[in-house]
Amino acid sequence: MNIVFGIIIGLIILMLLVIAHEFGHFIMACRSDVKVNEFGIGFPPRAIAWVRNPEWKKGKKGVKKWLRLPKEDWGKSQETLIFSINWLPIGGFCAMDGESDADTRPGTFGSTSFWGKTKILFGGVLMNWLVAFVLLTILAFTGMPQFLENQFHIESDSKIIGNAVIIKEVTSGSPAEAAGFMADDAIIGIDGEPISNPNEVTAYGQAHPGETVVYNVIRNDERLELSAKLNEADAEYSLGVQMQYGQTFVRSTWSAPIVGLGTTLQITGETFRSLGELVWNLVSGVFRQFSFNDEVRESGQAAIASAGDAVSGPVGIIGVLFPAFAESGVANLTFLAALISISLACMNVLPIPALDGGRWLLIAIFRLRRKKLTKETEEKVVSRAFAVLFVLIIVITILDITRFF
Repeated sequence: MNIVFGIIIGLIILMLLVIAHEFGHFIMACRSDVKVNEFGIGFPPRAIAWVRNPEWKKGKKGVKKWLRLPKEDWGKSQETLIFSINWLPIGGFCAMDGESDADTRPGTFGSTSFWGKTKILFGGVLMNWLVAFVLLTILAFTGMPQFLENQFHIESDSKIIGNAVIIKEVTSGSPAEAAGFMADDAIIGIDGEPISNPNEVTAYGQAHPGETVVYNVIRNDERLELSAKLNEADAEYSLGVQMQYGQTFVRSTWSAPIVGLGTTLQITGETFRSLGELVWNLVSGVFRQFSFNDEVRESGQAAIASAGDAVSGPVGIIGVLFPAFAESGVANLTFLAALISISLACMNVLPIPALDGGRWLLIAIFRLRRKKLTKETEEKVVSRAFAVLFVLIIVITILDITRFF
């Protein structure tokens, strides 16, 4: 039941993020005087639709802004915007008039300036970044989960309300007991250096046998420093505690918007870095397969496998990530939503013709060459790129299903 609930939550969040992306296109199209034929929630077949009342648009008083669009008129073109709700809950769309760069009719996407096209194409990207910023700012106020190494925060305006390592039990007669450790204490650092998991505590103790070590501890929201003289290297244990993972949350006040922006930029940088590593592992791994050296070929296979493990598609996100994060609380689920929103933004700025960044680059190249980008050329390039992406999505989905089961 928890998995089913997580999948439903995942579908809703992904749908809202895609709708936000399309709404960014919609806002920029309206600001650029480009006519939007339809803004839809979900994908066809259509369930219900409304059309903006032309009389209301003319400024007449006492008329409704929206009119229900009869089913018999669904196939007819309308003078004003159609707002529709559709049966397939997999996102949304913003259908502009004349979406080809070659269309020069007034009020079309093609007729607007290059700067107008830039704003429209990247409007969805900016909206996804804005959504992430808002979500992360809210989390900064309420308690930001700490998932990244050296995650951004303002030290002078940070209060730790969760912890990375929780002590379950203190061994009788151990250095920990002598130092004053208690069950439910949280270790957040050793000798002034932050730690993020129990393995770091164990490794530090093994690396400093017989030494006196200062542990930074939180007990009932109070920060303590406990000094423990560790056992020698041949002892059964160095400190003498049983530990478990906890989770660190950092709460901010006046700096919450700054933390929201800083975390958004930090995640964006990490996303692009991960994409670069993925592409490098894939390309270098394929090239290494042509080597006559067995070790080089094996390293290439490992690089390709690493690239495959780093990629997750809709099944992996909805079927695995969302159920896991939904069980771990609202804060973690909100952080995941912000993370995916940033990922959507980063993916859409890539120079792939089927995506926003690729379409912009295609238009820019023809503009620099002073050549006309015909509708046929644009459709051919975009459709071929989309076909490649579609095949890639199928492959990733198969990998996700394999991992899932």
